[in-house]
Amino acid sequence: MSGIYIHIPFCKQACHYCDFHFSTSMKKKEEMVWALAKELQLRKGEFQNEIVETIYFGGGTPSRLTIEEVRFLIHSVYSNYEVVKNPEITLEANPDDVSEDYLIALKELGINRLSIGIQSFFEDDLKLMNRAHNEEEAKKCLELATTYFDNISIDLIYGIPHMSNERWLQNIETALSFNIPHISSYALTVEPKTALHKFIQNGIIPQLDDEWASSHFNLLVETLEENGFIHYELSNFGKEDYFSKNNSAYWLGKKYIGIGPSAHSYDGITRGWNVSNNTLYLKSIQENQVPIETEILSKTDRYNEYIMTGLRTIWGISLDRIEKEFGTSYLNYLNQQAATYIEDHFLYVDETVLRTTKKGKFLSDGITSDLFLLNLE
Repeated sequence: MSGIYIHIPFCKQACHYCDFHFSTSMKKKEEMVWALAKELQLRKGEFQNEIVETIYFGGGTPSRLTIEEVRFLIHSVYSNYEVVKNPEITLEANPDDVSEDYLIALKELGINRLSIGIQSFFEDDLKLMNRAHNEEEAKKCLELATTYFDNISIDLIYGIPHMSNERWLQNIETALSFNIPHISSYALTVEPKTALHKFIQNGIIPQLDDEWASSHFNLLVETLEENGFIHYELSNFGKEDYFSKNNSAYWLGKKYIGIGPSAHSYDGITRGWNVSNNTLYLKSIQENQVPIETEILSKTDRYNEYIMTGLRTIWGISLDRIEKEFGTSYLNYLNQQAATYIEDHFLYVDETVLRTTKKGKFLSDGITSDLFLLNLE
């Protein structure tokens, strides 16, 4: 089983923290939709022996597409690929784009999962992040969405300057009041060349506080687990049967094709990434060329990738798989690097699976870098 990711590179406005590839100009939207469909056609040979299990519209802001454009792209997938009977089809949406008619039409098209970029239910947080929606639109959107969709995920951001634990808890409890079955939550991070980076450099916004973010993270984990959520990946929490199949496929190393500018692809041996430029992407597709760069992953690359994805998830790192797939030298190295973290109760071995403890979860990215192997080859 495999997945298709379609990157929609358009947004109404630029969020201050975002470094994803997008354009705020909609002038070339129709041309882009045509090009996305053309790329789907050009790359169908890559999935000759694969069945598509998930289709994911990400971005950018996919809800900037019209219903006709979404329909056209779904049709393009079905025309060129073999798709399972009931695929998970996710569309990312922003609250300000969502109307009742739009939701009804999405459902009729076969979209069966919504991922809604709420980020916060507080007006001043949304202004600080330069989100296009307000508090009222966030709540109204969820009222509508839960009427028509069962499988809904929302994004929330923690670690925002001046956000107290009490205020963060209010955000979580507001989300829970809508009976949302999946929550993705990320720490606010400062990416180079973003507006947020400039604001902090100029002293307009204070430096982000890792201890504050850690406190928010622990409160998030505790509250959601008390409410029946399973913390199945570092930033993702789902009720039983509501894990994201699309994202789980990434973490479990399944194949996927990324369509559109800046989209990434993976087939187990090679990783590819499309050019992050709308004009160059369109020109290339018009010439029947996919503007993709690829790299063949070395044994060490594949080991490091498995360490990174495994440690972030509920599935952990299989020590048996490490030995079988990579060899005894890799297993010995992992055991050696993990020993101190096990001793300090950040990691533990459950039978033959290495996992993070509750204490180690927030630090898992840092721990992962210490488990990476750089020079065996």
